[in-house]
Amino acid sequence: MKPAGLVPSWSVDTASMGVLLSIGDFSRMTHLSVKALRHYHDVGLLEPARIDGASGYRFYDVDQVPVAQVVRRLRDLGMPLEQVKSVLDAPDVEARNKEIAAHLTRMEHELAQTRESVAGLRALLAAPPRRLPVQFRSIPATGAIGIRERVTVAEFGDWWGAAFAELFAALGAANVSPSGPSGALYPGELFEQEVGEMTAFIPVARPPVVEGRLRVLEIPALEAAVTVHEGAMAELDLAYAALGADIAERGVIGVDGPIREYYLVGPFDTEDETLHRTEVCWPVFRTAPDG
Repeated sequence: MKPAGLVPSWSVDTASMGVLLSIGDFSRMTHLSVKALRHYHDVGLLEPARIDGASGYRFYDVDQVPVAQVVRRLRDLGMPLEQVKSVLDAPDVEARNKEIAAHLTRMEHELAQTRESVAGLRALLAAPPRRLPVQFRSIPATGAIGIRERVTVAEFGDWWGAAFAELFAALGAANVSPSGPSGALYPGELFEQEVGEMTAFIPVARPPVVEGRLRVLEIPALEAAVTVHEGAMAELDLAYAALGADIAERGVIGVDGPIREYYLVGPFDTEDETLHRTEVCWPVFRTAPDG
């Protein structure tokens, strides 16, 4: 007689006469925790072959072991559960491989960002950042086409790339050339509250007809402290720090309004980040020219 409260590690499925595994044995065979297996069942990712109606115990078929091993490896790669389910539900090998390749591409991008962050940190630890030259400039108003939307910090990277791709595509379709470097307006609340109304723009002398989320804009005139950052955009905080320090030391009055970036040489020009040149413009109030 089986002692009360003990669960057999195996069970015979009388319908198919196949051996089913207890959740414990299935966990040991697949290196997926019981907690994870229960969660995967709850979200419909990996359902047991049978659930005992009286006890609620979950049992798994031996044939499910390879599927569970695939799930574990995909999760080890950081793949979200929704995408793992898409891989398992893929109608054919091509569709499955497409899902996996898309995730690997995202991982490569994240790895590149991690390497940039590590390199930047090592550079900061090795020596204090060099002071960038700062000048004060009057920037005239200019016509442009642009995209203006409320964006969170978390979605900013994808938004930025998609916005400029759309803007350049619109100019190409209309056979219109930019009249100056592309740029973006960064409101203070984006840094302070992690959400703000971003504007990506490309200056044009004669704007084409636009549709969708594209707009014809006037980028206002600006008095600004200006510096140029050379290198990866991931390290633009160094330029912001240099500007802020210079303004504070000179006793210049900063004013409300978005910080402006101009991409003199950007990702749309070259993939070599060492060649990137970004002009950062911090709004200031000046009563007289200051060199």
